[in-house]
Amino acid sequence: MASIFDNQGQYDKALEWHGRALAGYEALGVDHPDTLTTVSCMASVFNCQGQYDKALEWHGRALVGFEKALGVDHPDTLTTVHNMAGVFYNQGQYTVA
Repeated sequence: MASIFDNQGQYDKALEWHGRALAGYEALGVDHPDTLTTVSCMASVFNCQGQYDKALEWHGRALVGFEKALGVDHPDTLTTVHNMAGVFYNQGQYTVA
C-alpha cells in the first residue's frame, strides 16, 4: 500500500503505511534487512517531499545498519549509497568533496 500512495504523491499516507511496516519489522531487529529496507523507503518519501535533511538522516540510519548487517559491498548497502547521492543531487550538491 505504501508504494501505491508514494506513486500517487500521497506522501503522508505513504509514510503512515511505511511506519506501520517499520513497527512490525523492528520486532525482527533494528538491523534486520527488512527493517532497513523500510527505513530506506521512508527516506525516499522524505526525499520526494523535499525534506532532504530528514531523508539523509533516514538513509544514514539504513546505511549504518546495512554496513553492519550485510557489509560495505552488499548490493543493498550500495543502493543506499546511491539513494543518498540522489538526495545530494536534489539539493544541488554536485561536487565531490
